[in-house]
Amino acid sequence: MSRIAYVNGLYVPHADAFVHVEDRGYQFADGVYEVCEVRGGYMVDERRHMERLARSLDAIHIAMPMPLAALGVVLRETIRRNRVRDGFVYLQITRGVARRDHYFPDPEVPPSIVVTARAVDPAKGETTAGQGIAIITVPDNRWERVDIKTTGLLPNVLAKEAAKQAGAREAWFVDAAGHVTEGGSTNAWIVTGEGRLVTRPAESGILRGITRTVMLEVAEQLQLRVEERPFTVAEALAAREAFVTSATNFATPVVRIDGHSIGDGTPGPVARALRANYHRTAEIAR
Repeated sequence: MSRIAYVNGLYVPHADAFVHVEDRGYQFADGVYEVCEVRGGYMVDERRHMERLARSLDAIHIAMPMPLAALGVVLRETIRRNRVRDGFVYLQITRGVARRDHYFPDPEVPPSIVVTARAVDPAKGETTAGQGIAIITVPDNRWERVDIKTTGLLPNVLAKEAAKQAGAREAWFVDAAGHVTEGGSTNAWIVTGEGRLVTRPAESGILRGITRTVMLEVAEQLQLRVEERPFTVAEALAAREAFVTSATNFATPVVRIDGHSIGDGTPGPVARALRANYHRTAEIAR
């Protein structure tokens, strides 16, 4: 079955899904995006993703292209047309098509919207989580507004490729003070020797991950002690456990950082428990 994409009001074959050469998303990365898990044919945490989408659009002064209810219909229809039971739906909104100019288009042009969906094999993710992943650390050279989920991801792409070349799955950015900020496409967590769960505050310097938010709720339900504070690479290397979270990873254990084993070098019980309980807390609209 061929894939279907939604592009500016039309459902078209994925192979024929195009945007204009002067779309500002292509010219300037002038846009935002969201990735939402699909589980059993239903979106996970749609409300939270749409709230973050609205915040991102507002932060860069792009109008919501349609009411949220209508956008929800488009997302569901794209999922349905692609027959995705387990997978992800991707939504991207840019400032639209206009003559290439650094200034915003005047008068304003309609925002561009693209939606795609694809299926994944959940068993592969479980296998990865069961084995744990390796990560590397890299200097954080991104702009300060990483709290906005923009499509300007070149530093993330380079960091992820560096990880791949090093035989790792993810890269953690490290700021000038030596503190871990977040991963190339994930939020970063450790479990201290005393059993405290530590992750960086999301007020600034990182993206407020939807999965991160849900995991904090799961941790509370499991009566885990949580500290939202920066942590250093040295703390991570000495941690009992480390793991990453995202819509595509849930909670995935980290067993090596820069070639050093974390804990006993196997996925730890805290990360496993958070992963096992995640979908019991996440919102799945049926």
